[in-house]
Amino acid sequence: MLDLMPALLSWYPVASGQRCAVATVVAASGSVPRPVGTSMLVSELGDTLGSLSGGCVEGAVVGMALETIEDGATRQERFGYTAADSFAVGLTCGGVLDVHIAPLHLPADRSLLGGTATAERGMALIRRLDGRGRRVVPVGNPMVFEPRESPNLLDLLDGRPELVLAATTQLVPLLRAGGTEILRLANQDACHGVGGESPDQEKPEPVTLLVQSQLPKPRMLIFGANDFGAALLPLGMHLGYHVTLCDARPAFLAQDRFAAADQQRGDWPHRYLAAEATAGRLDTRTVVCVLSHDPKFDIPLLNLALRLDLAYVGAIGSRQSQFQRAAHLADAGTSTAEVARLHSPIGLDLGAVTPAEVAISIAAEIVATRLAGKPARGRLKDGYGPIHQQEFLWT
Repeated sequence: MLDLMPALLSWYPVASGQRCAVATVVAASGSVPRPVGTSMLVSELGDTLGSLSGGCVEGAVVGMALETIEDGATRQERFGYTAADSFAVGLTCGGVLDVHIAPLHLPADRSLLGGTATAERGMALIRRLDGRGRRVVPVGNPMVFEPRESPNLLDLLDGRPELVLAATTQLVPLLRAGGTEILRLANQDACHGVGGESPDQEKPEPVTLLVQSQLPKPRMLIFGANDFGAALLPLGMHLGYHVTLCDARPAFLAQDRFAAADQQRGDWPHRYLAAEATAGRLDTRTVVCVLSHDPKFDIPLLNLALRLDLAYVGAIGSRQSQFQRAAHLADAGTSTAEVARLHSPIGLDLGAVTPAEVAISIAAEIVATRLAGKPARGRLKDGYGPIHQQEFLWT
């Protein structure tokens, strides 16, 4: 439900006190439009917030959600494609989605649900999906959350410390990694029955948690207040980055077209990057795009950036420019291995010419590097197998 947080409390049905249900993707395999953890809210009047599949299954989900609102019971349904009945509700892309539907019960402290995960701390939600799945524990800072010290988590797990202990070893690394996953907790009731019952009797449903964790936004540092920087800035924000635009020339930064940046910094690029690294505000998800195309800025900046453990460092320029740049970097003490990490000429080869096209090629290379750790594989129409490189299946 993290994807709905920015609009949750301001959405009219919630703000006006209407009863609502939340439908959540809890399992996904094959080619599916949305991953595990994606949610959609449905009000008692049939209004919706969010989407699960882009239209394939929403109508059926709304109907089941209205039933859940009326009777208070949780439901779970599987949607997939069946060639035998092409008109049945399902996914034409060939994947399979399991959707869990439960009444929406917000925590008493709604201040924790007031917006997106902050750039400084991140956010997480822990929900029960088994028969008691009406509660949610919001976590305001997943990087420091300690399950054994949380009275809210203890309450979510029926006041049973052994379940908290069982959850801790799985929860902590998941939260620190910003992951989304289904956790099933082994407990004595589920394994051996309750109160001396025979093992042949029906066993209680295991405690099942949906954990969604969102780390602070990764950073994109754009160096160069020019046409290319202006075109890349909104794309970086759409990709979920906290975007900083840095240029040593304050007059260039003052243009209205750069006002949308999360941060603007008027400083020498290498000096700003060094200060951010010293302050611990860079990490292995940080992206650096050097678009200034000026050696007096680029060489000191790249000499430092290529020595840091960053996700991506790219610099604009022609192949001839890169040949000269590599020689200057070598003279500055940058090793051959460090120079090899540089993405230059920057971007994928899309035949880009205009600043907007170049920005798209840069964004495409960043996405390809972030998701696959290697260049894109080519056109989808020329490939084979699943489109999505990761498959999610929680059974």
